[in-house]
Parts: sequence; structure tokens; C-alpha cells
Amino acid sequence: MDINFPLILVCAVFGTGIVCLVDFFLLRNKRKEGEKESALVDFSRSFFPVLFLVLILRSFLLEPFKIPSSSMVPTLQINDFILVNKFTYGLRLPVTNTKILSLSEPKRGDVMVFFPPNDKRYFIKRVIGLPGDEIQYINNVLYINGQEMHQEIVAEEPPVHPANFITEEHLEGGVNHLMRKRLYPSILSRQFAYTVPENSYFMMGDNRDNSSDSRVWGPVPEDHIVGKAVAIWMHWESIWSLPSFGRNGKII
Repeated sequence: MDINFPLILVCAVFGTGIVCLVDFFLLRNKRKEGEKESALVDFSRSFFPVLFLVLILRSFLLEPFKIPSSSMVPTLQINDFILVNKFTYGLRLPVTNTKILSLSEPKRGDVMVFFPPNDKRYFIKRVIGLPGDEIQYINNVLYINGQEMHQEIVAEEPPVHPANFITEEHLEGGVNHLMRKRLYPSILSRQFAYTVPENSYFMMGDNRDNSSDSRVWGPVPEDHIVGKAVAIWMHWESIWSLPSFGRNGKII
């Protein structure tokens, strides 16, 4: 079961805030001299400022996420911990995700966190198609509005008798990024064509043959956007190992 942490955090802030207000305006003057405040009031006064600060930071500035799958390999590895900029595309209210201030729109090549259609889980993929774009993906080669996105092979996996290639893909707009593709394309990568509707974005994983993305569940509506992934800040394989900071850096 997925835990709705934003809802829990909002409820905690609201609850402790109400207790603090009631104590300040009603209970404080009624307490006898020397009488101690209740444990609930003491707890609320201690934790409300901390919870409120976490809510502001997490909702409007930066939010940490952990990568759970290999769909963005080689850009992001399983158990990478990343930071997501929550204000790049505009400010949104927690829980409802309603935009209250528009700042910019997603650009082709951005790595973005969002909610897929008909799913409440967070996903992370790369923005490939903008509203109105014609997307074709044929035998692991991407075409946008009829123009081929050039690829250069930079590594083979394994080096002898490779099954996968690591390539650098040059997207329209000047964004160059790494991707992984199989020697023999999967069914997802053989023949696909789609026109992106208005106010929507076509998302694809960098691990092109092993990614559930817009080729499976369709485009992402604008109101499902969470934020832009900007940096890896830690890699932690398991609780039995020490965290690693060797992969720290900007996400491209």
C-alpha cells in the first residue's frame, strides 16, 4: 500500500497548529499559576514549527525521492536518491497538486517527476514530446515531427557479444543524454507513432526497452506534474551498506 505522505504531513501541521492556537487563545489564561500544560500541547508547540517548515520546503522548494526501478538507467540507477525542484514549473498546493503560480513549462529533455494517468504513484521519466509533437519510435530510433534524433554508441554491455548499447541521444533543442537500448528491440521499441495532445507531455524512460511510459499508458496531463529532477545527492544500496556519494551531481 502506498503511503500518502503529503496528506499525512498536511494533517499533522493542521492538527498541531490548531492545538497551538487553542492553547494560545483559550487555555493559556485558564491555567492556574504553576500548572503544567498538557502533553498534547507540549508536543504540538515543539513540533508545529518543524512540521510547518518541512511542509513549506517539501511542497514548494525541494523534495527528495528514491529511484525504485531501472527504467531510467543509465541516467539514474536503482537506489539513487534525488532532489526534485518543486517550483521550476510553478507552485502547486500539496495534496491537490493545484497550480497557484505558473513560472515555466517543461522543456524537451527535462527529467520530470509526475503522476501517470489513472495512477497515484510517483513516476520519473524524460520529457520527449511537447504538446502538438508527432512522435515516432521505430527500431529504437526516435523521430520528432519527422526529424530523426541522432544517436552515438558510447559503450556496449557486455563488451564481448553485447546485448545492450549505451548511446548518446541528441534531442531536438540541444539536449544530449545517455540512453540504453537492446541489440534486438523489444515490442515497445519496434513501431510506435503518436501525436501529443494539448496540455500534455510524452514521457519515455532512458532504458528504452525496459520502461513503462507514455508508449504504454499515454501522455501525462499538465496537472499531473510534480517537479523537475535536478540532482543526485546520494546512492544507498541497502541498509546493510554505507551510503555512497560518488554519483552526486546534476541530472542531465
